[in-house]
Amino acid sequence: MAEQDRYGGWFGGNKADKAQDKLQQNIPKDSGAEQDRLGGWLGDKADRVKDRVKDAIPKDLSKSSGAEQDRHERTFGRVKLPSTDEVKESFLRTSGAEQDRYELHFGQLKLPTREDIEKILPRGSGAEQDRYERWFGRHETPSAEDVNNSLPSVSGAEQDRYGAHFKPTPAARIRFGGTTSTLGLLQHAVLPSFGFHSGLSLIAYGLGRYTDRVEAKDWLWPTAQVANAWWSAIGIPVVHEGLSVSAAWSALSYDQKLLLGGVSAWGLRLFYRVASRSSRRGKDDPRYKTSDRKQPDYWNKAFFTMFLPEAFIQTLISLPFTVPFRAPIATALASPFPEATTVARGLAIFLFTTGYALEILADTQLACHQRKESDELNREGVFSIVRHPNYLGDALTHLSFPLLLFSAGQLHPLTLLGPITNYIFLRYIGGDKENEENEEKRYAKESPNKYKQLQQYKKIKNSFWPSLSEFGNKWLWTVAAIGAGGVVLERSLGRLLKS
Repeated sequence: MAEQDRYGGWFGGNKADKAQDKLQQNIPKDSGAEQDRLGGWLGDKADRVKDRVKDAIPKDLSKSSGAEQDRHERTFGRVKLPSTDEVKESFLRTSGAEQDRYELHFGQLKLPTREDIEKILPRGSGAEQDRYERWFGRHETPSAEDVNNSLPSVSGAEQDRYGAHFKPTPAARIRFGGTTSTLGLLQHAVLPSFGFHSGLSLIAYGLGRYTDRVEAKDWLWPTAQVANAWWSAIGIPVVHEGLSVSAAWSALSYDQKLLLGGVSAWGLRLFYRVASRSSRRGKDDPRYKTSDRKQPDYWNKAFFTMFLPEAFIQTLISLPFTVPFRAPIATALASPFPEATTVARGLAIFLFTTGYALEILADTQLACHQRKESDELNREGVFSIVRHPNYLGDALTHLSFPLLLFSAGQLHPLTLLGPITNYIFLRYIGGDKENEENEEKRYAKESPNKYKQLQQYKKIKNSFWPSLSEFGNKWLWTVAAIGAGGVVLERSLGRLLKS
């Protein structure tokens, strides 16, 4: 009881020997709350409740939990304390919240059963604010599915990687669990890649227009694709996700590093080939000296007729070595062949090494033949296999990339567009078809002997794929042996790096 109430008689002018009798007479029969126990003092006459209280107190006092006001009520109310059994019987079989355990004392209501409580408890996350939200705020807690959908699909600690606003970037959403649909990949991975290539093409167009050399786009062909691969693998995690370069590199799997290394090797060789040939020539490639070049508005149209279309083609060709880095989880989930196989990896390494060897040998043998300044057409070495071994090697190299993804369980069907587009371009747009047409025109004017040999050469050798008769060609088996050596070397290095 409050002091001012328990000893009110002393402060109101009554005698001490009367205070005790007044207390006995005015003890309420209710729950024990101050407003109930002292109701008589505030509004009723003591003589009205005297007889009623004497008999009612023992049976109406609560068999409570042991709170101080209950344990010492005998001191103030002269009643017998409840026994241990009576206390146990009065305990509430509920959640334990104070408003539930003492509800009977204050509200004179029947307590809910355990089943009743379980029915009204929310099926939330388990946090206190969620489990009792309905009791205090009258709101329905979100379901487990709603909570899961609201969580970001990312890796790493949010406060470290997304400290600014605790929200994943669009790049992170697609990289770490974004949509696996083709439409989603087109929107979040392919279109940004096309924007990357378009930007570089615009720079190359400016340089080409300034120097009046269309071959600026040839310089861009290897550099743009390699740059896009490195930007996708390292640049995006560093710039958009806050990782260091070493952390971004360490986050790559062995197969991803192998893929990035293969693309870089392919691009480095082609860049050296284009740059060295352009430097020796000192002028624009003869392939681009067409009649259209004489038109006054040629350069006004060139970006949309040559540079931008090739940016789109490069975007498709680079799919096998950009999408796996831009969306590794989505790629793995969409792969129809999730199990990694060493056989497929061995075949991928064989194709890459064979194709790369064909390109290196073709470049070397052609350079040696040109230094002789001979009037003969080069038909020796790997040129005895097909008329354009460098293009065949390029096609095999690009075919190896999706096969490597297949071996790693990351072959998204979309990436197959890469080698298909590359093959179509090499065969029917800007590869052997364009190159051979230009050679025929040039030889017809400058070297009749080479023109005649070219016509004979076309009759006995295929342009792109070797014929069955070439299986006895020693150069075919030479490049195949180099490819097998590449498989052995990769497996040895792989064991060393993984150990």
